[in-house]
Amino acid sequence: KKTRLLCVMSNMLQPGIILLKEGTDTSQGIPQLISNINACEMIVNTVRTTLGPCGMDKLVYNERRVTISNDGATVMKLLDIVHPAARTLVDISISQDSEVGDGTTTVVVLAGELLTAAKACIEEGIHPQVIIKYYRQACVMAREKVRSLTVMGGDKSDEEKTVLLERCAATALNSKLISGHANFFAKMAVSAIKKLEGDLDLDLIGMKKEPGGSVEESMFIEGVAFRKTFSYAGFEQQPKRFENPKVLLLNIELELKAEKDNAEIRVNDPEKFQSFVDAEWNIIYNKLDAIVKTGAQVILSRLAIGDLATQYFADRGLFSAGRVPGDDMARVSKATGGAIQTSVQNISPSMLGNCELFEERQVGGQRYNFFTGCKSGKSATIILRGGGEHFIDEAERSLHDAIMIVKRAMKHSNIVPGGGAIEMEVSNHIYEHALTVPGKGQLILKGFAKAFEAIPRQLAQNAGFDATEILSKLRKKHAGGDGAYWGVDIANEDICNTYDAFVWEPALVKLNSIEAATEAACTILSVDETIKNAKASDKIPDEYMPGGGGMGQPF
Repeated sequence: KKTRLLCVMSNMLQPGIILLKEGTDTSQGIPQLISNINACEMIVNTVRTTLGPCGMDKLVYNERRVTISNDGATVMKLLDIVHPAARTLVDISISQDSEVGDGTTTVVVLAGELLTAAKACIEEGIHPQVIIKYYRQACVMAREKVRSLTVMGGDKSDEEKTVLLERCAATALNSKLISGHANFFAKMAVSAIKKLEGDLDLDLIGMKKEPGGSVEESMFIEGVAFRKTFSYAGFEQQPKRFENPKVLLLNIELELKAEKDNAEIRVNDPEKFQSFVDAEWNIIYNKLDAIVKTGAQVILSRLAIGDLATQYFADRGLFSAGRVPGDDMARVSKATGGAIQTSVQNISPSMLGNCELFEERQVGGQRYNFFTGCKSGKSATIILRGGGEHFIDEAERSLHDAIMIVKRAMKHSNIVPGGGAIEMEVSNHIYEHALTVPGKGQLILKGFAKAFEAIPRQLAQNAGFDATEILSKLRKKHAGGDGAYWGVDIANEDICNTYDAFVWEPALVKLNSIEAATEAACTILSVDETIKNAKASDKIPDEYMPGGGGMGQPF
């Protein structure tokens, strides 16, 4: 008894081992995993109604501005989600948007459905690592099935490729706010990408927004257009139209500064001060003379062109514009072939750009400078018109998605039918394979297969259809072996061959969304503990301090 008492007392006297800071919150085990899945399901339920041509819009107000959008990535970013596990869904939607441009809502909904299916398996006692193993196997099978369903577009003629690209862009636009003008903007997106030729840099496509007018008044310019910059006296005397002009691009300031702003001069004789002023005037006049001698008729600068230089150019029949935005300068340089100069000395004719026509035109309530007929041609501008600011902003986001789709389709010309057809075929393929797998794997694979049915189901629900009836018809069609391209027919509240209905998407959209959704689900399933660190504090709690004084602490 005495020995036992000593052992108990020795255990009681041992100090506690402090691993984490005081106030650190830890949650672990299956309850924490289920909690993470529930948080993700809440996010999915927020955005699932935006899916498809009949998807609803979300109005997000963040105390500074109001945004109305049904773009999955935009909504996810604006929600400002702080839950660490749910942030994974935000990441995959942003990744899908930057990589492909479309399918941002699809990837979030699919990831949420995979987690819902996994939750049922976890509640049945299946270990998360077993689920992850079968999910990754199923992902490989799903991607292989999608590749087998693709339609090759690389062997088509140029006219057929253009039609293919326009239909892919129109499919992406059908779920947007501007779906009523899908064909109009689809042609615009294809024309913009084709102007870039082999250099598919989207920064070379300028997007300008001008409120007012109708959507059909939106303009596509084969060249560069930008809003008139801030101007000084003498600007209205300058000519606003040139045919075959030479264009000089500068990154220097052509403006006189007051002496007190940038220099301190001490002189004994007042006449010497005048010599400094005259020297400064001579410097700027020498710059202006050098510019005129280049033969350029249009002078643009990223920095200010002051009233002296403006009037100087006006007297000589030249056009000038200062404080031109950097992205517009880069597009003008690419389109006209001119090089941006940081000095006016030794400018050769090869450094100047040229175009067939430069003119200033009125667009809505603003004046724009147009550079058209550019020989280099690797630039385009789209001026969006519309009745309201929110509408134009959403039109810009929608058109960006369509342009991204066309860009990817130019590089990867394989296409697949949309409307949930591919998801249903993948679901049927995985389900049939699951029947051949014994044990727990069968349950997991069936859940994986059922998750893909969420896409056509949500498309039908968002359109107000009977989703149960639509899914039953699709299951029967796909199980028959001849319905691989059959999906939801939004126009007739039925099912149809979406390939024949020209509902086309790049295969890359489906491949990327399946991969991203599966990896996101596996990432969340692999987390069994969440540790929330307490806020850092300079003060060390007294109970963690060694006994006695020292270290500057009071006794």
